[in-house]
Amino acid sequence: MIEAHQLTKRYGEKTAVDRLDFTVKPGTVTGFLGPNGAGKSTTMRMIVGLDAPTSGSVRVNGRSYAAHAAPLQEVGALLEARSIHPGRSAFNHLMAQAHTHGIPRSRVEEVIELTGLQSVAGKRAGAFSLGMGQRLGIAAALLGDPATVMLDEPVNGLDPEGVLWIRNLLTGLAEEGRTVFVSSHLMSEVALVADHLIIVGRGRLLADTTVQDLVREAGGDVVKVASADPARLRTVLAGADVEITGRSGSEELLVTGLPAREIGIKAAEHGIALYELATRTVSLEEAFMDLTRDSVEYHGSTTGTATTSAKTTGAETTGAETTRSAA
Repeated sequence: MIEAHQLTKRYGEKTAVDRLDFTVKPGTVTGFLGPNGAGKSTTMRMIVGLDAPTSGSVRVNGRSYAAHAAPLQEVGALLEARSIHPGRSAFNHLMAQAHTHGIPRSRVEEVIELTGLQSVAGKRAGAFSLGMGQRLGIAAALLGDPATVMLDEPVNGLDPEGVLWIRNLLTGLAEEGRTVFVSSHLMSEVALVADHLIIVGRGRLLADTTVQDLVREAGGDVVKVASADPARLRTVLAGADVEITGRSGSEELLVTGLPAREIGIKAAEHGIALYELATRTVSLEEAFMDLTRDSVEYHGSTTGTATTSAKTTGAETTGAETTRSAA
């Protein structure tokens, strides 16, 4: 479990993380989302003691990272896949870490097999591709068989087979009862594996919710229905928890609070012909973009000319990212 309480990090006048409160619970995959410059990397670095909070606290399994006698066996983290000695082989890199915690050679061999590194275990890690470097970083994160696993952009550089492997790995770790905390910019991947979401913007907490609730609040449960008699249909569908909107003179209604199946049944029971009945689908990416609209520091124009609305901080590398039209 990861518990942050009023977690704050300032660099001079810049507040990178602003009084974050959240809990990452075991037995589920929690996605950690936010635009570039939102404070995600800084937060993850504070969790494992690489940065000290200006104020507030963060605990892993009830203690600060530094207070654990064997931290690799409490939390395994992948924050930067290239943070390895380029001259060491993958096997020796893992063995060097294993020696610090008395982890046996057999466990090193297990994680090498788990991450698919058997054929390159004896090769210099400095010559690895980005994808192979990611696999080595994940192997290091899993080395201590930790109760908490924290991965920053784990699918970066992986081929389709590797992406599928990561999905299965994350869900499998959560099913074992571990705490799984994953940061990613790939909303489609987060939607496939995460149950819970923590979303930040400009260092502040924007949402602590489930994927389903976020999508629903963004309009994911709206049903569009068209009928020759929309006024009568509106009366038939009316209810305490049902919201119905539609333009005057239009055959179309937008219904919230009733599933498409129930709308179809009610219409049939009252002999109302429907021309169209469709659930409006909102993707996690659309819901995320809507939530973080005012928290994006870097916007790109459709003409390719980048503009910035805030300066890059020393807390987090935040190269310009095209998120939507600046118009």
